[in-house]
Amino acid sequence: MTDTLPRRPGAAEAATPPSAASSSRVDLGDLPVVHTKHWFRWSIGIVVLFVVAQFAWSLVTNENYEWDVFAHYFLSEPVLQGVGLTLLLTVVAASIGFFLGTLLALARLAKSPLLNSAAWLFIWFFRSVPLVVQIIVWYNLGYLYPTLGLGTPFTTDFWIVEFPTVQLISAFAAAILGLSLNQAAYSAEIIRGGLVSVDQGQLEAAAALGIPPRRRLTRIILPQAMRSIVPNATNEVIGLVKGASVVFVIALPEVFYAVQVIYNRNSRVIPLLLVAVVWYTIITTALSIAQYYIERHYARGTVRVLPPTPLQRARHWAGVQWARLGDSETGPAPLVGVDAPVVAKATFQGSSNDAKNSGGAGA
Repeated sequence: MTDTLPRRPGAAEAATPPSAASSSRVDLGDLPVVHTKHWFRWSIGIVVLFVVAQFAWSLVTNENYEWDVFAHYFLSEPVLQGVGLTLLLTVVAASIGFFLGTLLALARLAKSPLLNSAAWLFIWFFRSVPLVVQIIVWYNLGYLYPTLGLGTPFTTDFWIVEFPTVQLISAFAAAILGLSLNQAAYSAEIIRGGLVSVDQGQLEAAAALGIPPRRRLTRIILPQAMRSIVPNATNEVIGLVKGASVVFVIALPEVFYAVQVIYNRNSRVIPLLLVAVVWYTIITTALSIAQYYIERHYARGTVRVLPPTPLQRARHWAGVQWARLGDSETGPAPLVGVDAPVVAKATFQGSSNDAKNSGGAGA
């Protein structure tokens, strides 16, 4: 058995005084900071900036855009009525579609084979038939069923109430039916995907605590599922805004049909199409902004600090630029959700270094 003896310093180590060893170390603080050169990123950025500038220049100098015609018809009464009808179709169809989609999603997740099969068949059929075909069929439903009503089952004896189909299903009703049922089929799968994305342990824990099924769904499952539902649902609503343009086949005067009627009279096709493009862009931008704040609302349960809003980012950037001018003594406030953890970490490290320095000086 050999005893473990402490190692004796070698001759070179013993000959080197501590002051010489410490003086041979390089002070990293004196080295210059060399920033990474992003040549590829700057090259692509310059090319993109050039293309955007070229396109913007053509918008101003190309007379074929006819911006005076665009300005004349942008706020005209037929176009504004078309925009209002487009928004009405979108709101009604989205409300009915997502309500039915929620019921279909719950039926798809139910343990009843009958409900599960019926929901699957509904989703399969309405996702298979093109939207424009559905609208035309609903509009011409009177060819199949001249009258609709209530009466003796499996007969045409409508002794309770009876309506002519042509009067009951107008152009607006056909558009709502087509858009709503088509939207319900797609939104059902979006909502079902959000529900199944929630950890099964959440549902089991809620059931173990004796929480009623309806309360489990509305207070535990849905709030967590909304983080994955909202982006896809907003995408569907935006698609519904543009998809409402297909109702022009039944002569419903939404915004696209309105500009079509105008440019068929005056042959100013491009400026009138630009009117529709700008209005669709405005509606889509508003929906995208609403999506951002809804996602931020439902992110409260998953992130420690909410991401900053665009206004908060702009205020922070302005504060940084003001501080660089030397006019601010305190400096900009930390950006909520981004700089707060960094500042806290830096403060903690600074206090630790101060404590070590004070301890070393005392020693």
